[in-house]
Amino acid sequence: MQPNNKEVTILVIDDDKVDVMAVRRALRASGLEGRMVVAHDGLEALQLLRDGSTVQHPYLVLLDLNMPRMNGIEFLKEARHDPVLKTAVIFVLTTSRAEEDKRRAYEHNIAGYIVKEGSVDGYINAANLLERYSSVVALP
Repeated sequence: MQPNNKEVTILVIDDDKVDVMAVRRALRASGLEGRMVVAHDGLEALQLLRDGSTVQHPYLVLLDLNMPRMNGIEFLKEARHDPVLKTAVIFVLTTSRAEEDKRRAYEHNIAGYIVKEGSVDGYINAANLLERYSSVVALP
């Protein structure tokens, strides 16, 4: 059974409004018609995921690393210890090119590490990756 992109929710966890708008435009341009939900930090994201009504299955997560209250690595630690969230498909989308950040993120079983390039093409490439991924992978 092939996944249906129209039903995929994209949870964007990012405190930067400009980046969130860029992701929204890129998802629209890529043809990914899934719902986009925004959380401004890890704590808000955990609440949205745990309430079960705002972010519904299937979903993909785009996670920034540098955020207030609960950053991306802290979110990953919490999500991977949660019996319900531990299998969530999470892509990191960040400005950090630091090898230490990449290593720490991959230690928490992320699906991929994408560096924000700051250009429209960079965001469209990331959105196209999500579209292709969701069209061939059966999401939990």
